[in-house]
Amino acid sequence: MTDWLETQARIRGHSPFLTRALDRFPEVTGRLAAGDHDGALAAAQAAGSPEDGVARSLRRRRGAIALAVAAADLAGAWDMDRVTRILSDFADQALEEALAAAMQERYPDAEHRGFVVLALGKHGSRELNYSSDIDPILLYDPATLPHREREDVADAAVRIGRRMSELLSARDGDGYVFRVDLRLRPSPEATPIALPVEAAIGYYESTAMGWEQAAFIRARAAAGDIALGDYFMRQIRPFVWRRSLDFGAIDAIVDISRRIRDHYAQGQAFGPGYDLKRGRGGIREVEFFAQVHQLIHGGRDRSLRSGNTREALAALAAANVIEGDVAARLDEAYILFRTIEHRLQMVEDHQTHELPKSPASLDNVARLHGLPDATALLDLLRPHAEWVGRNYDRLRPQKDDAGLSQDEERLKAQLIEIGFADPETPIARIAHWRGGTIRALRSAASRDALEALMPGLMRALAKAPDPSRALNRLDDMIGRLPSAINFFKLLAARPALVELLAEILSHAPTLADALGRRAELIDGLIDATAFDPPPSVPQLAQQLGALEPGEDYQALLDRVRQRVGDRRFALGVQIIRGGDPLEAGRGYGRVAEAAIEALATATVAEFEIAHGKVPGGEMVILALGRMGGGILTHASDLDLVYLFTGDFSTESDGRKPLGATQYFNRLAQRVTNALSVATAFGPLYEVDTRLRPSGAQGLLAVSLDSFAKYQREDAWTWEHLALTRARPVFGSPHARAAIDAVLTETFQRPRDFDDLARQAVKMRGDIAKHKPPASALDVKLVPGGLVDLEFLIHVNQFHYRMAFDPDLGQALAELVAAGHLPAGLIAAHDLITRYLVVSRLVSPKSIEPAEATRPLVARACGMNDWDGLLASYAKARQCVGEAWAALAAPYQEEI
Repeated sequence: MTDWLETQARIRGHSPFLTRALDRFPEVTGRLAAGDHDGALAAAQAAGSPEDGVARSLRRRRGAIALAVAAADLAGAWDMDRVTRILSDFADQALEEALAAAMQERYPDAEHRGFVVLALGKHGSRELNYSSDIDPILLYDPATLPHREREDVADAAVRIGRRMSELLSARDGDGYVFRVDLRLRPSPEATPIALPVEAAIGYYESTAMGWEQAAFIRARAAAGDIALGDYFMRQIRPFVWRRSLDFGAIDAIVDISRRIRDHYAQGQAFGPGYDLKRGRGGIREVEFFAQVHQLIHGGRDRSLRSGNTREALAALAAANVIEGDVAARLDEAYILFRTIEHRLQMVEDHQTHELPKSPASLDNVARLHGLPDATALLDLLRPHAEWVGRNYDRLRPQKDDAGLSQDEERLKAQLIEIGFADPETPIARIAHWRGGTIRALRSAASRDALEALMPGLMRALAKAPDPSRALNRLDDMIGRLPSAINFFKLLAARPALVELLAEILSHAPTLADALGRRAELIDGLIDATAFDPPPSVPQLAQQLGALEPGEDYQALLDRVRQRVGDRRFALGVQIIRGGDPLEAGRGYGRVAEAAIEALATATVAEFEIAHGKVPGGEMVILALGRMGGGILTHASDLDLVYLFTGDFSTESDGRKPLGATQYFNRLAQRVTNALSVATAFGPLYEVDTRLRPSGAQGLLAVSLDSFAKYQREDAWTWEHLALTRARPVFGSPHARAAIDAVLTETFQRPRDFDDLARQAVKMRGDIAKHKPPASALDVKLVPGGLVDLEFLIHVNQFHYRMAFDPDLGQALAELVAAGHLPAGLIAAHDLITRYLVVSRLVSPKSIEPAEATRPLVARACGMNDWDGLLASYAKARQCVGEAWAALAAPYQEEI
């Protein structure tokens, strides 16, 4: 930090504006001379007196604050963040006082509400320039804005806004407060300076331009009716932060920078005259680089939504969206550029961003900064500007200028050159896409986006294991899309996703169908974290249930469907890319359990609003089947049983009380609906509740006591066998422990083992008779398949009264370790389960997968090739079949 004498010498030698301020504000100057920068700021903020009137008081305070801030900045006492925050906070204060004065003049007795000033740009992000104008948007609520009798409320709003602007921008001997630019409002050439809030919301929801989406990254309510401003910002949040990428908006930002480079051509070349704000590699390109990545990822990750450029860069690096060293270099450049920009503006309080062309003037700026001359200043700036420019060019992907020909013969030659052995299928598909009959390709913009993508897309598809199958699935998918432009632009911007899409289309009809319903699913694969295993259930539940401020229960249903769809799609892609199907199956299980937790928690809270709580009672959800075991496939439904604790004879305490049984049955139905009913984002899970006591004829939810009594006195053998996969997935720890106690008592109760085994063998026979396997690769139902293995494990669990773990693999491992089952069953279980999980993606009808997909399935199952997989599968079936036959043989003779 430099001393005051040196700082004062630089001011008096190089800044006429600050020199005048030193003499005009002796109290501020005195504090600065004493090294008390905070005291100088306090004196500056008290420089205007109420008797001066709002306008003069603000002008005097603005001049004094400019001196205090500049002196602390030049001395190195305050960093750039503090400087810009103080300037921004004063802008908020000035707007608040000017607006209050404007309303007081017209409506002295009315409550000052219904009018809000939104800050945009650097003011909105609290990064205001030293000599900046401000770019607010003025909104009002016709229902609450004060106005005179017979005065049109729109006229009142315009007069208030105009008077507020006059108070801030008028000049006199004390200068001005702020230049106010109102041209960032919607359609400024045709609209009044103040807009009704609902009309503004309608504009941003329907017709706003892409650059306006980026502008609102940095918007906030700065003065006036802050609650009104916050309401507006909540309503337009989906416009700004879109979970589905809007490459039209991203293109618009990049196009703005191109046009800025062209329009300010004289300021692009580095050297004297270089524009620090708009030049190649300047401030705007740091800001736009951050904003483009925020728009791509911020719809899914709220941590990336800061309007502050430095905070945004740090968050993008922390989320691994951009490299840490890139963020650090951009941050370093940004601080330097903004600091020198402030030096330019300190000379005469001009809103300039250009380095002076005059050598003497450039020397003057350098010396104000503390450098010896212009050469030193240019040497300081040059490497940063050049690096930022090169880095920003990465946002402008190289395009393949050689499009695919419209001439069929030339197109045929191109496709053969690309790698299609048989070009007839791609020619037919391309002709279909170009024919104008597909809904998603009716606009010129979507067709242009497809044409730009086509060369890279065709190259990727030509290298696919089954190009014709991939093309046909792509054609089906495009035919189902309501809109395709963003999908095509995303693929053009991310060539690696094109190759991934080709894999999906070649191998996974289940995932291709999902893309046909929601093309934006592929957006989530941009982040490398999409291929990480899902986190723990509590973390997932928190993520799934997170809502934006102001969103309601219906929004939650949509959000969970959206986020679960993203997660399930990513897990499917992990399998296609070589991930372990067993681990993916556990991931599917955690996602489903988290969805139950998030939706059941929210549904209970929503239900309690009307009906209150049942004293001493709560709902508990028991999962059975694959969900109970914790390993699902992409297509698994959820086998759930609803129970409740407490006294069934009690009544809820809400404004609409219900008896406990009716209360929990209605609540259970609500939870089932939350998990299964389709919303605008489609369905979530199919829920099967037929495993509840008394099956489909019984109550949907029963008390824990009734459940325990039913298991003791009335349950069938098959119901006890099913309970071996039971696991509580919702409820308090106390309630879960109570259920576990009932399960343990049921499993450990003495029983006639021979009778149980006889009934189990008969049940397996009935299944074989009524549900024959679809093929030899229907690994669930074939003899020696998963159903045989499940019966084998469950019967042995009851035989030896041990290993009652709902995870089938864990239960098997315990039985093997105890010597009750052959060790070879463990490998058989793992192979069959892996095949089941992967087959639900690649061959959902349980038939042999396509020839091109067989190597993928073999790798997923840990085998080198398809023949090796078939041999291991035959061995696994034999192992399971022999073990089941040995157990079943004595009882089959009796049946």
